[in-house]
Amino acid sequence: MINIRRLAAAVTALFLVAAVEVAGAPPAAAADYVPITGSGSTWSQNAIDQWASNVEQYGMRVDYGGGGSTLGRNQFASGLKDFGVSEIPYGKDDGAATEARPPFPFAYMPIVAGGTAFMYNLEIGGRKVTNLRLSGDTVTKIFTNVITVWNDPAIKADNPGLALPARKIVPVVRSDGSGTTAQLTMWMAARYPQLWNAYCAKAGRKSNPCGITSLYPLIRGSAMTAQSGSQNVSGYVAQRTSVGTITYVEYSYAKNLEFPVAKIRNAKDYYIEPTAESVAVALLAAKINNNKNSPDYLTQDLSGVYAYGDDRAYPLSSYSYMLIPVDQENNKFKATKGKTLGDFSYYFLCEGQQQAKKLGYSPLPINLVQAGLEQVRRIPGVDVQNIDIKNCNNPTFSRSGKNTLAETAPHPDKCDRFGATQCTRGTGGAQAETPTTNNGGGGAKTPTGNGATPGATTPAAGSTAGTGTGSTGGGTTIDPDTGQVVGGAGAGTGGGDPALAVPVSVGLQLDPALKTALIALACVLLFALTVGPPLVARMTRRGDRR
Repeated sequence: MINIRRLAAAVTALFLVAAVEVAGAPPAAAADYVPITGSGSTWSQNAIDQWASNVEQYGMRVDYGGGGSTLGRNQFASGLKDFGVSEIPYGKDDGAATEARPPFPFAYMPIVAGGTAFMYNLEIGGRKVTNLRLSGDTVTKIFTNVITVWNDPAIKADNPGLALPARKIVPVVRSDGSGTTAQLTMWMAARYPQLWNAYCAKAGRKSNPCGITSLYPLIRGSAMTAQSGSQNVSGYVAQRTSVGTITYVEYSYAKNLEFPVAKIRNAKDYYIEPTAESVAVALLAAKINNNKNSPDYLTQDLSGVYAYGDDRAYPLSSYSYMLIPVDQENNKFKATKGKTLGDFSYYFLCEGQQQAKKLGYSPLPINLVQAGLEQVRRIPGVDVQNIDIKNCNNPTFSRSGKNTLAETAPHPDKCDRFGATQCTRGTGGAQAETPTTNNGGGGAKTPTGNGATPGATTPAAGSTAGTGTGSTGGGTTIDPDTGQVVGGAGAGTGGGDPALAVPVSVGLQLDPALKTALIALACVLLFALTVGPPLVARMTRRGDRR
């Protein structure tokens, strides 16, 4: 006789197994994927975390810990991690003399491009500013304590349409060994060496010229503060109480926190933000090391990018690199992990690049994808694939071999040119306009979640909010020197609900068909759990009576 209780338990177990399968548990065929670990760049982390989440459906487990490029290089070299990610190669910053290279064969593989952005938190009269513009020397003076207040004449010259407040500037730098810091200091050392060398000397750095550093030097008593990791510096700036702060971080973080970034003045005197298109244009001027016999094969020389003569180019554009073991097993990396690392690399070099723009990055051009695919073949234990690069659907690819994203990049508006006018359109993750007296235009009013009110009357140069005579339409008085509300019905911080300092998370997006399947399965399970027990009990009672 059939045991009804056991049958019911078996049916329930089958439902649970089916639920786990549909929810994304590794299929049996994927059981041979061995988990891999990596650490390093937080500049690249939003992209890597998203890709790692995406490949879970195939049974791959990729644990990436961030921690900064210096940590990533060190942990990879010591064998503590299976791969590292860094914005600069080994031996390129001021710690080169003591930095140990891996004692085993390794290679650099480009993974994603992007722009080092300057995310800020600034208000005028309690309203968020979303259209700040900065020249390169002004940025350098801010991060070397030469410019210390927001209404400095140099910042005013960049922003003729804003009545900037006499608020202290608080630069937020990285406290950890950072590839983003290395990128910033490399740019400052190349473009503004006198300012950078003078600052380093004051900070007690003995090397002259100061050059590239991954550890930002601090001067005691200054307004500058330090935080570890991209998430923490961006989160610090995004706090409600952090008005007046500015930091350097990958564009992705500002987008996700719905905060603005400063447009940076390029060699053609246009102020540009680091969109996928402006980065793609700028990196046309990057020099890639194509010497396959060089230990630094595929690394970048960005000197041409900084001064590239295209009005669409963003000056602080760059690539990041994955450090991978090649050619042979070593004491820490066994061939059993090669299949996972290889398939993960195949994924992000092709399909993953399609998500780059949405995530706040810029996809790799075809020459670097091709070179990356060649590097993957060298990973010990890799399951070599013959990728048809035409099927990658990368937005930079074209039949002619030219970079489509760069070719079709729009030219900036006239109001983005250095001069008497200033665009009103917001930047980064804060698209609301900040009106100016010079009526620069440059975009329709777009609602945003960053705390800035769409179409809000932020005080512009020579006026205050609402009337231009020192009071708003609602009777609020604003200090013309500081831009702060000092009296009236609207006294206080105002300006809505600024974004709080929250972790940046880019979650896995489920396929619509999978969502439907999950909902259907949930309904079946709910029905089984609701109707099943009484039905089983009734059948059991009948069996007992027999």
